[in-house]
Amino acid sequence: MSRQSQAFPSNDESPSDDGALVVPLETLDRTWLLVAGGKAANLGELIHAGFTVPAGFCITTTAYERVAAQAHLDTALSALVAMSHEDSARQIEVATAIRTALCQTPLPGEVIEAVTRAYQTLSAGEPIAVSVRSSATTEDLPEASFAGQQESFLNVIDIEAVLVAVQWCFASLWTDRAIQYRSSLGIDPRSVRLAVVVQRMVEAEVAGVLFTANPLTGKRREVVINANPGLGEAVVSGATNPDHFVVQTMTGEIIERRLGDKQVVIQAVSEGGTQKIEAGTSPAYACLSDSQVHALAALGARVEALYETPQDIEWACDPSGQIELLQARPITTLFPLPAGAPSSDETLSVYLAFGVQQGTYRPFTPLGLSALRLLASGFLLLIGHAPPDPLTGPSFVQEAASRPFFEVTEALRNPFGRRLLIEAMREAEVHAATSFEHLVTDPRLSLRPTPRYSFGCALVLLLVRTRLPWYLLQALIAPNAATRRVQRFVEQLRNGLQIEEDTSTVTHLAQAERLLLSCLRLAFHVSPVMLAGMQSFALARRLLGELASEEECQTVLGSSPTNPTTQMNLALWRLSQKIRADVTSLHLLTNTPARQLAQAYQHGRLSAPLQQDVARFLQEYGHQGVGELDLGTPRWSEDPTYVFDVLTGYLEVEDQVLTPDRQLQRAGDTARMMITQLAQRARHQHWLRGWLVRLCLQRAHALAGFREMTRFVVGLRLAQVRTFLWPVGEALVRASMLKEPEDVFFLSFPEVHAALAGADQRARVSERRATFDRELGRRHVPLVLLSDGTEATTQSQRTQDLAQTEGTLQGTPASAGRVRAPARVILDPHDAHLSPGEILVAPSTDPGWTPLFLKAAGLVMEVGGVMAHGAIVAREYGIPAVVGVAGATERIATGSRVTLDGTAGTVVIESRE
Repeated sequence: MSRQSQAFPSNDESPSDDGALVVPLETLDRTWLLVAGGKAANLGELIHAGFTVPAGFCITTTAYERVAAQAHLDTALSALVAMSHEDSARQIEVATAIRTALCQTPLPGEVIEAVTRAYQTLSAGEPIAVSVRSSATTEDLPEASFAGQQESFLNVIDIEAVLVAVQWCFASLWTDRAIQYRSSLGIDPRSVRLAVVVQRMVEAEVAGVLFTANPLTGKRREVVINANPGLGEAVVSGATNPDHFVVQTMTGEIIERRLGDKQVVIQAVSEGGTQKIEAGTSPAYACLSDSQVHALAALGARVEALYETPQDIEWACDPSGQIELLQARPITTLFPLPAGAPSSDETLSVYLAFGVQQGTYRPFTPLGLSALRLLASGFLLLIGHAPPDPLTGPSFVQEAASRPFFEVTEALRNPFGRRLLIEAMREAEVHAATSFEHLVTDPRLSLRPTPRYSFGCALVLLLVRTRLPWYLLQALIAPNAATRRVQRFVEQLRNGLQIEEDTSTVTHLAQAERLLLSCLRLAFHVSPVMLAGMQSFALARRLLGELASEEECQTVLGSSPTNPTTQMNLALWRLSQKIRADVTSLHLLTNTPARQLAQAYQHGRLSAPLQQDVARFLQEYGHQGVGELDLGTPRWSEDPTYVFDVLTGYLEVEDQVLTPDRQLQRAGDTARMMITQLAQRARHQHWLRGWLVRLCLQRAHALAGFREMTRFVVGLRLAQVRTFLWPVGEALVRASMLKEPEDVFFLSFPEVHAALAGADQRARVSERRATFDRELGRRHVPLVLLSDGTEATTQSQRTQDLAQTEGTLQGTPASAGRVRAPARVILDPHDAHLSPGEILVAPSTDPGWTPLFLKAAGLVMEVGGVMAHGAIVAREYGIPAVVGVAGATERIATGSRVTLDGTAGTVVIESRE
């Protein structure tokens, strides 16, 4: 196991001397986190690894606990736990009371004695200058640095001043900024503790910070150094414009050198404390020589190698040239790279975020990621390339930040793969397509010869085993027959699987794995029909040429009768209308929280009509859910809270013009009229051309909905797999290998096998759940990630950045129309409220989001293309939509009045609230 994964102990780990009030820094290591805090534990690790660190000691969290106990903080802490993280005013009020109590409570005598003894040992009985810095148990961690949240005091001289600084450090655990940050991360205020680090002051001639990866671009193997004369506080606090150096780690070349004015210098003063000196601008000279820059870069590389993750390092250089490390912590803002990413810039790997491309930013559960590997193995089996271990899956399925990424490097280096990938992304995700078009100019992604024989054999096997040519031909010749065949297939799939209660747990697990391996083979029963619709549409566009605009062609796809997502939303709407007509059900729905309604449904306690109607809906669509491509995501049939939320929201829709049945009817009428109009235009050129255009557009309209059917089938199969895994989880709970049955979804398939063999997985699951919860808060996930740590940036994205400065955001037109309305930014549809007539602004959407579309006046998505799920459903309802609007959820505020133009692909922010 790497040091990164071991870096900090679990709650049941503790050092042997956990009752000590003061301990020397050199005795600390990672196991002391809960007693010494993150800063001190890291310093101890550096000392053990042989780095030069100023001598000092740590006042432990045991000392803090004794002070806190005398300050009687229990009532205030309980109040913090109870209040909402959005109630910032009340949080600040309580935090002020806690700080006051800690400052007014005298340090216990034993704490004073222990600190005094340690200071005298450090100073050999004479007053010396030290730094006194906070070291919280929740700071300098791989997942959250909490940089600058607590107090530090520099150049503290004599024991009385040290004791005062220690008390202020204890109180600083409850600064307004610290409590609000912890609250936003869901950290229990009763669980945090604070230690204090006391170290000899370095007589700094120059100091600063060093990042072992570029924090702005994410680029690994680039060391960034900021330096300034005097103490590093001038750099850390942002008081000065320091010298800036960027060093390429692999070559040692200084690739960027920008001299700052260094107009502010912070220095220690003889009587204690620091002074800020206005030094005047001095950009003409660098405060570091090239040899010092190289020495710092090499030092940073050694620290990164120790922790195996990029580091944010504070350092100081004394007059003799000795560099001392003052602090090292992980750079938590970097998006992590997949395991096994190339360690050299000579090789470039390209990763596509599968979840983002499919409409979800959420992390995947470990079993969801493991299921994707099995699905990929099933595809390789189809083309005759069986992987050595299906559970491990092919190497192109990667993971970063608990999210699936597909490595597409080999596809981009293959002539056929490159063309196929870019063309597919032009329809599904325009930013990915433009990123790939830009990347293929990189010589590291140059084309390589393709072994035609093996490729041909794989293609023939795929065509034969999936019967793709036959299904495709059937859809083109007889679309109605193809539609009926798919509907029968889906019905058989829904009803053809039964779980046997008396089957062994091992058999249940094996059956789940077999279902996943065969899942994509099943999808090929549907996907050829989708391809027929797409090809018909593409042929019609070529036949029309300049005779029709892109907007007119897209109109043809509205209200496709074969779209299961719109049919699902329509069924949900009709259910809401039945509820509106029933007084008892209406009263129950409008006066009961959705969570209670879901629990009542699960226990069969709803009114009879409502219980039966919801059961019928869930029987057909209960396998759906938000982020349903993750095997570990609960389905609506398991937790229908979201369904009841949506039903309650539908009751707000009073305008009969906005009802989905009317919307679909209007969109369908418009599509049929447009088909006739475009066919007539083509007929003016030639009667055969007109006939072909009509034929192709009719097929495109009839089959367009199958773009959603493939995912519908995969989601149905994944829901069935879950039914086989629940008994496995229950068996592992009985065997004391897991705490809860649902914990099985926080293991991979190999780990489930290990649990059945007797491996206790409870600690692993606890760690995985914490990671998953933390990743839920991640706001940005790169669509295309490169192995050097950077995101692929396209020219179109840069153009959008320029456009948005004028209040206009540019994206890709996805559904024609123009609307001016208030915006509603929604990052997660659970518990979200969208009022009728608002414009929905979202990172992306999957089928689980689309019930909200029935109330939306328009749609804005940060990612996606014209064939993205959200774009398809928006066209079905005839609401304007613009997709691929970079940064939309940050640049548009809820309540802002915006004008959305689905024809031009623009979003104009007219006013902000």
